[in-house]
Amino acid sequence: MSIQGYDNIRAVEWSDNGLKLLDQRLLPRLEQWITFSDALGVAQAIRDMVVRRAPAIGITAAYGVVLAAQQRYEESSEHWKNLIEEDFKLLADSRPTAVNLFWALDRMKTLLGGVDGNPVASLLAEAKLIHEEDVAANLHMGRLGAELIGDSCAVLTHCNAGALATGGVGTALGVIRTAYAAGKVNHVFADETRPWLQGARLTAWELVEDNIPVTLIAEGAAAALMRQGKVKWVIVGSDRIAANGDVANKIGTYSLAVNARYHGVKFMVVAPTSTVDMAIACGDQIPIEERPQDEVLSLAGTRIAPDAARAWNPSFDVTSADLVDAIVTEKGVVEAPTAAKMAEMMKG
Repeated sequence: MSIQGYDNIRAVEWSDNGLKLLDQRLLPRLEQWITFSDALGVAQAIRDMVVRRAPAIGITAAYGVVLAAQQRYEESSEHWKNLIEEDFKLLADSRPTAVNLFWALDRMKTLLGGVDGNPVASLLAEAKLIHEEDVAANLHMGRLGAELIGDSCAVLTHCNAGALATGGVGTALGVIRTAYAAGKVNHVFADETRPWLQGARLTAWELVEDNIPVTLIAEGAAAALMRQGKVKWVIVGSDRIAANGDVANKIGTYSLAVNARYHGVKFMVVAPTSTVDMAIACGDQIPIEERPQDEVLSLAGTRIAPDAARAWNPSFDVTSADLVDAIVTEKGVVEAPTAAKMAEMMKG
């Protein structure tokens, strides 16, 4: 299944001047790139959601290590390995839930052990390899996920798990792009995704850019949409998957899964194996990031709630494995996931 014509967006680029990130906070009104030259700036960009979602965060952090190595080696060619530890911690502390961040940092740190002399070339080669592997994984997951979809149908997605969230065509949107090219998906419904509106600002933008028909809905409309039989699949990404197949994803995913099961709609999770955390037995052990209350109490900088009101603002929720019909990774598909099935897939 070729997706030529549906692979036009990239959000992370390496250049001679440093790391370039498409500022996703400004989309869809403005396409603006920011260039970063040090790990501090990269960590802040991750924290401030210039870049977001687990695969893209991992790639970004890997390039952040390259920038840190450049700076630390210039400061001291003898002690740079000690100095760079501060940068690893800075990057690791930027966001707690996306396991790809820690996976990428561990991979870069492992490489450091065998490096003598200037480390930049070796680290840059590894960061580019992490990026290239994600592009290839996206394409493969797209094919595997599309094969699960039967007759031409409409699908629902939540948040953004597309090219803006990865190094390639996306995880959930990679499946959707591939299935659309094959005639298996004819329309996409996208949740708006409060409070950051990633569905409205990012997913809808990506699909419009690729001329894939998209209809935006409020999260509260999803159950009614399913009841009317308008979608056959819910397809989402993930920021961390536990060893038993429990899935952490953008807040609102859990309610979608419950509604999907009640209405007989299939539920697919698409993520690379770098998102699978076999060290965590179940979803209850996944750390859930809570972001500032103001993100819920305000909209576009304008207060929308009474001054005395407070807000609870978890960025993610956990969907239990028994609500998931299929987890799609670059190593294969796990249907009706269990701990045993996840372990077998990870061996592949």
